[in-house]
Amino acid sequence: MGRGRVELKRIENKINRQVTFAKRRNGLLKKAYELSILCDAEVALIIFSSRGKLYEFSSSNSIGTTLERYNRCTYGALEPGQTEMDTQSNYQEYLKLKAKVEALQRSQRLFLGEDLVDLGSKELEQLEHQLDFSLKKIRSIKTDIMVEQLSELQRKEEMLLENNRILRKKLEEDSSREWEAYNYTQQGPPQSRGFVEGTTSQHIGYNIQAQPTTSAHNGFVPEWML
Repeated sequence: MGRGRVELKRIENKINRQVTFAKRRNGLLKKAYELSILCDAEVALIIFSSRGKLYEFSSSNSIGTTLERYNRCTYGALEPGQTEMDTQSNYQEYLKLKAKVEALQRSQRLFLGEDLVDLGSKELEQLEHQLDFSLKKIRSIKTDIMVEQLSELQRKEEMLLENNRILRKKLEEDSSREWEAYNYTQQGPPQSRGFVEGTTSQHIGYNIQAQPTTSAHNGFVPEWML
């Protein structure tokens, strides 16, 4: 009876994951060695564990030689003035940067609450302290931003109130001038009204007094006076 197919996914149990890594790592190194002997192939193998530990195999004298050959095939010949030592140095720098990236990615996963099963009580406590410190800093920055926004809103409110006061005063002045103009149009100036009324009264009185005088002078007496 053959073995069942193994589902390829991350092993959650830490001990089982370490045992599987050790077995398959040794098997992979053995296969690389057999391939280089049986087929006369130049083989280079690099393995990094989850904790950043390096495992390597090279069928040549140095893994740097194989990497240099790889660079020539991939990126062309070395640039003028560039030596094999420079290539090896660049490769070591690449390995350091890769390890830093992996460490940052792992920290990010921990801060998101992932991969916490493998941590001990001390590591979890340190992570908790880091999260508490980060949370306090975030709240402090948030409070400062809210205070600044509140001050800005208060300043805008004062400006709007001042503009409203100015507009209200201008509106009252315009309404007062319009009302005065309306009264002037409907009634006219006070002095002109008095002058017209006086002239009309005097003219009417003059007519009343002039008619009898003229009639008496002519010797004619109207019937209504008899």
